[in-house]
Amino acid sequence: MPFQIPTTKYSGRVKEVTIGTGPKAVTIGGESCYPFHLFEGEMPHTPKVAFEVWDFQPDDWPEWAVEPYGDVIGDPPAWARKSVETYGAEIIALMLKSTDPNGMDRDPEEAVKVVEAVSAAVDVPLIVWGTTSEEKDAVLLRRVAEVCEGKNLLIGPVAEKNYKQIGAMAIGYGQAVAASSPIDVNLAKQLNILLGNLGVPDDKIIIDPTTGGLGYGLEYTYSVMERDRMAALTQEDVKLQSPIICNMAQEIWKSREARLTKAEEARLGDEKKRVILMEAVSAISLLIAGADIVIMRHPDAISLVKEMTGALMG
Repeated sequence: MPFQIPTTKYSGRVKEVTIGTGPKAVTIGGESCYPFHLFEGEMPHTPKVAFEVWDFQPDDWPEWAVEPYGDVIGDPPAWARKSVETYGAEIIALMLKSTDPNGMDRDPEEAVKVVEAVSAAVDVPLIVWGTTSEEKDAVLLRRVAEVCEGKNLLIGPVAEKNYKQIGAMAIGYGQAVAASSPIDVNLAKQLNILLGNLGVPDDKIIIDPTTGGLGYGLEYTYSVMERDRMAALTQEDVKLQSPIICNMAQEIWKSREARLTKAEEARLGDEKKRVILMEAVSAISLLIAGADIVIMRHPDAISLVKEMTGALMG
């Protein structure tokens, strides 16, 4: 009797969400099986990597992070353009770090000008990420949604305390939202319900479960994402059938292990190879857990992830 691979039957399906417009718009989601279980169902869209771009020149990155963008890192539109033209970025994730109230606290109107410039510089979909200050983001992301009307951005993070303000503007100006909750299945579902009650269509909602870095809580995020996918696919929980985005680069690169040089800690080996592998391993782990988009930093790490996802998708 020939061996039969045991399989799981799924009654649910992840919803599709499209960001961007025109021929380079990107659609994610649509899975009818666990991630990369192509012997059990369909994954109509390969998970994507979004290239991280900051809205000002970072002054605390190690030199091995700055190296690929050294000639453009003080110019966000040029940085985004280089990511697309040199490294093949399919999505840009513009991080509005300068608006953080605990940092530079730049005025939202100044940041909005950067968003407009970056949006004009590239023809791929744009993710615009705020500060995680719910009060600041309520003002900032509303203006971003307004000035980029019709561009079908993905804006986030949208949280329970500001979902009304940002969600309403996203509806009005045709943007998608990243619904962010602190690593909890029930909180993720609750926020999706609130956005749905507000009127945000299901095909405009992506879940941001928040994540820790490798060695700093990644396994907890992994477990929560697995439960999200189980609820979506085997329990037909429609409010958890949204694609997932993981904003992970900053969690990797801020860690102690990403910054220590070989001279400072010989046991950790070459610092550049080490952090590239840390970023790549984290991304692959999150994709296997169910992520549809991961936000990453170093082109070499991104190249490793694309090679791996290509192999897994056959």
